[in-house]
Amino acid sequence: MTSPVSELIELLSLERLEDNLFRGESRDIGTKYVFGGQVLGQALSAAQATLQAPRDAHSLHAYFLRAGDIEHPIVYHVDRTRDGGSFSVRRVTAIQHGQVIFFCAASFQEHEPGGEHQLKMPEVPGPEDIEPSPALPADVFARLPTKVQRWLSRMGPFEFRHVYPRDELNPPKRPPFQHVWFKLSERVGDAPELHRALLAYASDFHLLGTATFPHGISYYQPNVQMASLDHALWFHRPFRADEWLLYSIDSPSAQGGRGLARGLVYDRAGQLVASSAQEGLIRVVADPAAATHVPGA
Repeated sequence: MTSPVSELIELLSLERLEDNLFRGESRDIGTKYVFGGQVLGQALSAAQATLQAPRDAHSLHAYFLRAGDIEHPIVYHVDRTRDGGSFSVRRVTAIQHGQVIFFCAASFQEHEPGGEHQLKMPEVPGPEDIEPSPALPADVFARLPTKVQRWLSRMGPFEFRHVYPRDELNPPKRPPFQHVWFKLSERVGDAPELHRALLAYASDFHLLGTATFPHGISYYQPNVQMASLDHALWFHRPFRADEWLLYSIDSPSAQGGRGLARGLVYDRAGQLVASSAQEGLIRVVADPAAATHVPGA
């Protein structure tokens, strides 16, 4: 059987149709629509494939416009917006069923020295000191909605360990921050482009959910509607997605049916390797049938 990690790497390895045109398949991870992290990772992979000079991605700014259909491929068109002396910019448009579902701009830079500083990594227990989340009792699992059952029963490519676990089925009200250790569950190759695409995929997990903490709600609940609206990601220093990384997330504001969340990603040595930000839709609706679930958002 193909492992979840191999499936994810294949998912991020797009089919090249033309010089600037790529096609990617989708993977059902238990969500009703295509997982936002998948589109982020695939779009970054497409942009990286059009670079002529060895330049590293340093930022990505994206908007989610329509829900993606899991059953059909996504076509990515890359506009080679600029290749300057030390920076390159690419604009990527994702198309499905003849409509734009997503677009982003990604910027790349040749390596150069400069002044450095960073915020210190929070003092938290290491991943080896945190027990993996226990499986739900069978009787509790059986009472959950089908879509939630599919989400919880999947074997994902990443392992997550929460410093402050929360009961998502009966969520308490608590301050809007969390720390999550994560890593790919298998060792993979050394290509930095692959590890950046993998982090783009993983950066969409747990981010927006942090904005629900003060309200005592969860995307597991049938009357909660959540969806990513935009996503920004900055790469600061080299890293490996198959080694433990700490995702330190907070949510400074929620208003108007939207929540904002920010994340800092550190490696085990305490180096800040990436930062993220996302605003998303968060609604509590009267009719559970009208809610669109995007687990992990």
